[in-house]
Amino acid sequence: MPDMSASTNPQLLSLRTQIDAVDSELLALLNRRAALAQQVGDVKKKEGSVAFRPEREAQVIDGLKAKNPGPLQSDSVAPIWREIMSACRALETPTRVAYLGPAGTFSEEAALGFFGSSIVRVPCANMDEVFRTTAAGAADFGVVPVENSTEGVVARSLDLFLTEPLFIIGETSLFVRQNLLRRENAIDGIQAVCAHPQAIAQCHGWLSNHLPNVERRPVSSNAEGARLASLDASLAALASERAASEFGLHVVAPAIQDDPHNRTRFAILTHPARHPQPKASGHDCTSLVVSVTNRPGAVHDMLVPLKNHGVSMSRFESRPARSGQWEYYFYIDLQGHPDQPNVAAALKELRSVCAFFKLLGTYPIDVH
Repeated sequence: MPDMSASTNPQLLSLRTQIDAVDSELLALLNRRAALAQQVGDVKKKEGSVAFRPEREAQVIDGLKAKNPGPLQSDSVAPIWREIMSACRALETPTRVAYLGPAGTFSEEAALGFFGSSIVRVPCANMDEVFRTTAAGAADFGVVPVENSTEGVVARSLDLFLTEPLFIIGETSLFVRQNLLRRENAIDGIQAVCAHPQAIAQCHGWLSNHLPNVERRPVSSNAEGARLASLDASLAALASERAASEFGLHVVAPAIQDDPHNRTRFAILTHPARHPQPKASGHDCTSLVVSVTNRPGAVHDMLVPLKNHGVSMSRFESRPARSGQWEYYFYIDLQGHPDQPNVAAALKELRSVCAFFKLLGTYPIDVH
């Protein structure tokens, strides 16, 4: 047979030459875009406006996906352009992002997916530290998990929204694939599995079937579990492939989460004094937390304004108020933006019937 290797095939050499030429054109265009972004940054500094506008970036990506002629898949457009916008934004000002660390957590992956890799990473030891770091201004934004498709809400995040002066300006969701990681490439001899409590719960069925007598040891994050497993051969961790690479561990058993479609939703936080509320993007969510007096029909009365003004709820969760009086806070996600007259009217009327009302944020929903 003739030699059709990469080094001698004329057609392949020609195609690679064409790709190299296109790459050079792309690099020139990217630098042209970066130069324009620098000019935008100069104008923003003079105006005193912020560098990052989530609704603007969502509109850019939506527009590009709508006019994508192919063969590049539209789902590939979002991550490519987020990286481009991240690199250009970094020329305006460095963006500091806090998240649950250390390196290799799903929170870090969510932060990189939302902001791109051209950020200053601020890993935190726990959720409370993410909120405190962002509230204090040591980070421009924080990324926290708020809901999992298997285990429901992340209670600590919801509780912290009540006490910290932060609001939500964006969201992203992540397919969560939990892997059993270990120094030894074998399942035998494991004495404890270390992971965040949510990860342990997401893998309850698999652990019960395959490691029924092994201790399940909660730690502050999955990556912390991976770090501990890298130091002790008797330990295993539940974490991502990124964590396995970061800490030099074997993937002993891949994708062991009980729900094959397991996803986690993350909220992007900032301080209202440092960042304005995003403007309407056309596909927005408004999040709030409310409470009502403990009387018959109070919850019904709370929902009436939404029905009257045609505003749909996409989430309704309750958390105990810890007052000892069987009172609850209700966390609600509404479809729409306060700039829309019906949403504004519903919020005004809702506020009037609530004993407590706090707008947690309004932001473009993750449709990518």
